[in-house]
Amino acid sequence: MRDPYAVLGVARNASTEEIKRAYRKLAKRLHPDLNPGDSKVEQQFRDAAAAYDLLSDGVKRARFDRGEIDAAGAEKPETRFWRTYAESSPGPEPRRGGRGFDPGDVFSELFGDIGGAFSGKSRQRGADVNVTVTVDFIDAVKGGTRRVTLPTGKSLDIRIPAGSVDGRTLRLAGQGMEGRNGGSPGDAFVELRVAPHPHFRRDGIDIQIDVPISLDEAVLGARIVVPTLDGKVTVTVPRGSNTGDTLRLRGRGGPDPSTGNRGDQYVLLKVVLPDKPDRELSDFVERWSARYPYDVRTKAGLT
Repeated sequence: MRDPYAVLGVARNASTEEIKRAYRKLAKRLHPDLNPGDSKVEQQFRDAAAAYDLLSDGVKRARFDRGEIDAAGAEKPETRFWRTYAESSPGPEPRRGGRGFDPGDVFSELFGDIGGAFSGKSRQRGADVNVTVTVDFIDAVKGGTRRVTLPTGKSLDIRIPAGSVDGRTLRLAGQGMEGRNGGSPGDAFVELRVAPHPHFRRDGIDIQIDVPISLDEAVLGARIVVPTLDGKVTVTVPRGSNTGDTLRLRGRGGPDPSTGNRGDQYVLLKVVLPDKPDRELSDFVERWSARYPYDVRTKAGLT
């Protein structure tokens, strides 16, 4: 693998937060869900995940910077030689001339206080991973499942909790990068992006929808079919309805995550004239308006 700093596009003195931001930016762009069937991009995605795994671990990053391990996290041959020498030497650990390399540093890293000084290599927890997925509007409101591919390459079905909002982050314990030397794996954090719905809007646990009605339905009243989260229902439009009038459908909203009770759906009526009013309608409105004039803008305080 290439230099992990080059893979993530960060400077060698980049902070942990800068490394995290660079990785998340790449992961969003290279994620397999957005590039199905593109093996080249999939490899770039894996390289970015491996680079982040190395650079997000303070110990591994320090060893890489010192030249003790390569970009894949494997020890270089010369490092293995000095470690073996340090383990077998009865006297003080030697220093390699010219570079200030101290095998004792490697010894302390490999034989930490976990499990005792001579129990073997120290355990290292795996790095956490982050991924962003887009979920359907209705799944976010009512709950559902979504198949995601993690930066580790693993695909699994996750549960979308009812009442999820845009930006909510789910924690998948133990689904991050594998630990080293028996260490526990990291976690996966899934950020949800809720796709907009072509008709529904959310207001907390309530749902809103704009429904057009014809001129005759507004004047005379009507029974019309309206979509809800659970399917279509029939509602009554009262006689003399106007644009902006609202019908309330009890219990047709989203569930409250804390109680399970459902909100309401509000149907906002919009009177829509025919695309091309015919002469008969125009003549009628001319006669009617002359007999029954009214000023809607004065009533609204716009004059």
